[in-house]
Order: sequence, then structure tokens, then C-alpha cells
Amino acid sequence: MANDFLLEIGTEEIPAKFSPGAMTQLEEQARKRFAELRLSYKELKIFATPRRLALLVTGLEKKQDDLLMEVKGPAVKAAYDGSGVPTKAAQGFARGQGVKVEDLFRQEVNGIAYVFARKEETGLETSTLLPQLARELITALHFPKPMRWGDLDFRFARPIRWIVALYGTEVVPFEFVGLESGRASRGHRTLATDVVLLGQPSDYRESLRRAFVIVDPEERKAEILAQIKALAENVGGEVPEDEELLGEVIHLVEYPTALLGEVAARYMHLPETVITTPMREHQRYFPVRAKDGKLLPYFITVRNGDTFALNTVKAGNEKVLKARLEDAAFYYREDQKVPLSELVSKLGKIVYHEKLGTVKQRVERLRGLAQFIAQRLGFGKAQQAVIDRTAYLAKADLVTLMVSDFPELQGIMGADYAKVSGEKPEVCQGILEHYQPRFAGDAIPASDPGRVVSIADKLDAIVGAFSIGIQPTGSQDPYALRRQAQGIVAILLDSGWELSLTELLRESYHQLTEQGTSPLPVEDILPLLQDFFQQRLRFVLQEQGLRYDTVEAALVSGSDDINRAMKRAQVLFEKRNEEPFIAYVQAYIRCFNLTKKEAPEDIDPSLLVDPTEIALENAIDLRRARFDQTLARGNYVMAYSLAEELVSHIEALFQAVMIMVEDEALKRNRLALLRQCVVMLGCLGDLSMLA
Repeated sequence: MANDFLLEIGTEEIPAKFSPGAMTQLEEQARKRFAELRLSYKELKIFATPRRLALLVTGLEKKQDDLLMEVKGPAVKAAYDGSGVPTKAAQGFARGQGVKVEDLFRQEVNGIAYVFARKEETGLETSTLLPQLARELITALHFPKPMRWGDLDFRFARPIRWIVALYGTEVVPFEFVGLESGRASRGHRTLATDVVLLGQPSDYRESLRRAFVIVDPEERKAEILAQIKALAENVGGEVPEDEELLGEVIHLVEYPTALLGEVAARYMHLPETVITTPMREHQRYFPVRAKDGKLLPYFITVRNGDTFALNTVKAGNEKVLKARLEDAAFYYREDQKVPLSELVSKLGKIVYHEKLGTVKQRVERLRGLAQFIAQRLGFGKAQQAVIDRTAYLAKADLVTLMVSDFPELQGIMGADYAKVSGEKPEVCQGILEHYQPRFAGDAIPASDPGRVVSIADKLDAIVGAFSIGIQPTGSQDPYALRRQAQGIVAILLDSGWELSLTELLRESYHQLTEQGTSPLPVEDILPLLQDFFQQRLRFVLQEQGLRYDTVEAALVSGSDDINRAMKRAQVLFEKRNEEPFIAYVQAYIRCFNLTKKEAPEDIDPSLLVDPTEIALENAIDLRRARFDQTLARGNYVMAYSLAEELVSHIEALFQAVMIMVEDEALKRNRLALLRQCVVMLGCLGDLSMLA
């Protein structure tokens, strides 16, 4: 017979952003430990609120599964002497496994006979294993910023205040951080002050709900969404999907009650982002929009509690938002008194990094790098001028009052103020887009000025950091260099621009040295930077479903041109699923293996004697010029097709002649011929790396 098991870790309020990760960890650790302990169960669920993490396991068997193992020992020839008497090796093995030597049995593995011991282990009672298991599950949890309390060395997201541990109707007894486990949980902090005594795990969800706690985040999510939808419809609006904000709000409340607030009409003239940023980022409010997307003068917030004095709560939230918007309106008026271009000089007073100069110096680097990119892409003078103006004004809003108080609006306000200052629409759009993509899934810049300045901005940050010895390590990336490199890769792939990464990196480094900085030598950091970007491209390719060996084979040919490396990998991915590819790879590998240790010279046609090698050389000569031209254009499909036409000739050659003959000149000539085959067949990468 099975029982249910409940472990609840009661805490002070856990930061909302910690909860999803903690739930994942707890589930993974629990499933792992139950499997290791051979404890069978029907279902395992994780719950979380701001004041608790809980594990509920239904149908947990009362006893471990019995274990029957067959342990491999020494080979039979080592276990017994010529007379069949067990040797010390057999005796030691049997003794170590706790079995009699005469109980050993023989079994073949890969054609070799070994002795085996059959061990049977009777499962222990589940109740005896749970105390230690519970402690291990708690200590296995890790948080971004854990804290200690009292004189304890143990760290957790927030201080632990109670522990519930029940198996069936019985308490699982253990002590942890000075607390005794029991059956006493706690309800909502203000709506249910009494202790909640749990009779058994199956009571958990309903008992806590009666104490104004909805323990299941998915249940809270459904409640919040339903309430938000109803309130928005009451004013003829809707709340657009916002999973990030919703995900945070879910973990801020235990008993959600949504309420509708109003935005004073005198603030609705402000740019939408100026209104919605304080709502969303500062107050965790949901903006309400009309069906056509227009922002309405309402917001919805979610209270952690019931409907008591809801109008008072509504008024309080409106007052807080009013104060924020009053500040924003003042900033907006004041900022517009000075043209955006006049603010650029003030950037000289802001230090970007003590070793990399001021933001004004950084702007000059961005201009130089952006012009370099624009020229490489063949843009005309007019477009280059737009790009230069975009780079010049891109950071000017950093000294505005609005961005100083609302840093989330950098770029957004720059675009708005540029428009007010009479800048060209293309410049305004470029300023707005140059921070994109800010995060995974964010929009890619749509305009050429936005794309070019975004690449320059991110490249300067990466090269600058590497040049002064700042590099991401493990999970640490305080300057978000991985995200910025990922952004560059995304822009290049989206635009289709074929640019040399090495040229870009060298030019960015040149911009730094032109300003008199003393970075590390370029030849020291260039390989690190190239590998750094290749890692980002590798991530993108694997995200698209390409096998690891496909990616490695394609990238071994280099990733200096991001788009060409991507095309090469995609064509290889497609071709390896076609039947003729098997013969293609076999031909490549035979040629590759014979030539990888040699350095053959050019082919001497006068030394070709066999019809098959003459035919192969003619086939290569007939296709080589077209192959080189096709490859230079990045048409890997056509290059592969031309190389594929050599396969039958290569197969015929191997059937007709021996490559490694005693005649040294003939051998080297044939190797040179095969080397030409490797070059052409390897147009998609090193196929010897394919599993």
C-alpha cells in the first residue's frame, strides 16, 4: 500500500524571480533522488508561493523496490586455475560482493567469459529514508543571491520559518536549521493568522486555500488572467499577453485579487512608453489597451489579498503612479528645451569605463566603426551620412532627465527627442533600434542604420572588454557580452550581410588604439574573440535542430563570415539525410585518411598512367574553375553538386590502382590528386567528423 508525501519549506517572502528556478531544481532533485533510492510513486508535483516551496508526491510506495543485480567480476581465465579451482581473484571478488564463491556464474561479454555475482538487496521502509531525503532536498536548492540568518552557516533564498513533512498521516521527523519538522503550515500573512494543521498530504491544497493561499502557481495564473480579462472588458479594453510580467506577478501573491485603476487624463499626451514603463517595470501594473491597440487611461494591478478596502488600495496605487508620471511629464518638458545634438558634448563627463574612456569617446568609436561597416556593405554617401548621424546621436539621451530616472527608456527617448529636434525619420528609427535585440526573442533592427549602429555598439562593448582582460567565465557575464555577441550574430543572419568578422574585430580594436588606450595586444585577444563568436553561432545552429557533429564539421572550415558558415551547416544538414551522401562521405574519408599526413605537391599530368586517374584528373580540371567561382559566391548547394560528380571517378580509381605504391613520384602524384578531391568534397566541412 502507498501513501502520499508532503514536504513544505516555509520562508520569509522569496523574491519572485527566484521561484521558477527553485521549483525546477526541487522537481529535478526529487525525481533524481527517488530514482536513486528506488522509491516508486504515481505523481510528483511542485508548488510555490512567496512564502513557501512544496513537494507533493502521491502514491509513494511504503518500501523501496527490491534490488537484483548482476555484478561483473574478473575474466574466467583469471578467476580459475587450470584445474578449475577458484583463484584469489575469484575469492576476493566473491568476498567483496558478499556471496559465496561457488555461487558465482559465468557469462560472455563481447566474446569473453567473465564471472558474475548475483546480488539481491531487500528494500528498506520508505519512512526510514524520508528524513534524510528531505534534508538533502532542502540543502540541494541554490539561489542567485542566498542569505544567512542568525548564527547559521546555511544559506537559502530567505530565512526558513517552518517545515512540514508528512508521509500519510504521520510526521516525518527531522531537525533542520534549528526547526523541527511537523504538520503545522501557515496561511496568508494577514488574512489567516492561525496555524494550519494538516492531517495528511492530500489535505494540503484545500486546507491552504481555506487559509487564503493558492499553492499552485498555475491555478493562481488562471485566476489572475480571468480577473484581468473581466476588468479590461468592463472598460472596453484588453490586456495584451505579457508572460514575463505575468510570471513575476504570479510569484508575488498567494491570494490574487485584481483591481482596475485609472490614469489621469493630463498624462495621456506623454509617449506610450513613458506611461507604460513606470506601470510595468516599477509597479508591476498591466497597461490596458483598446481593441485597436491604443493605450487606454487604465491599468490593472493584482493585490495579494481579498476585496477588503479595495477602493483604498486602488486609490493608493493611482497615487503612486501619478507621482511617477508627474516626474515623467516634468522631465519630458525640460528635456525638449535643448536639441538632442547639443547633449552629445555632455557625454564627455560620463565615464564609460576607466580604461576605455568616456561615453563621448565611445560615440566617436561607434561612428568610426559604423562608417567602416557601411563602406564594406557598399552603401552610398547619403546612406553613410544617415548612419553617421545615427551613431553620433545614439547615446545622447543618456544625459536627459528622463533616461536618468528611467534607464529602461534609453534609445526610446533618444528617438522621440530626435524627432522633436527635427532629425530625419531614418535617424530616429536607427536610434530607437540600435539597442536591439536587447534579449533573446527581442526584435531585430529593421532599418540599415539601426542594424549597422547596433553591430558597432555591441562590437565596441565586446572588443573593449576583451582588450582590457574582461571576459565571460562559466556562468559569470556581468557585462552581458554573450547576449551582445548573440545580437550581432542574429543581425547578420537576419540581414544576410556577408562581412568578415576578423575585419570587424580588427577595426574595432583600431578604433580603441586611435584614442590612445593601452589594450592587450590584438594578436592575443583576436583568437579569443573569434572563438567567442563561433560559440554563439554554434548555439544558434544547435537551437535550429542541427546535430552536434554536423555543426562541428561545418564550422571547422571557419566562421569568419557568419552567413556563409550558417549556409554551409544548413546544406550539410540537408544533404546528409539524402542516400547518395553515404557514398560521398566514404569517398571523402578515404581520400582524407590517405592525405592527412602528407603534404602532396601539385599534380603532374605526365605521371598519370591509369585510365581511372586520368579520368579523375580530367573531371576535376573540367569542374574546378566553376567550383571555385560557385564557392566564392557562397552557393554551397551547387558546389556540393559539382563535387558529388567526382564520387564515381574516385570509386573507380580505388578499385583500379593502389595509391601507396613503391614508386615515390607516382605515389605523391596520386596523393596530390586525392588532395584535390578532399578540397572539393570538403566544401561543406570536414566530413570525417560526422558520427
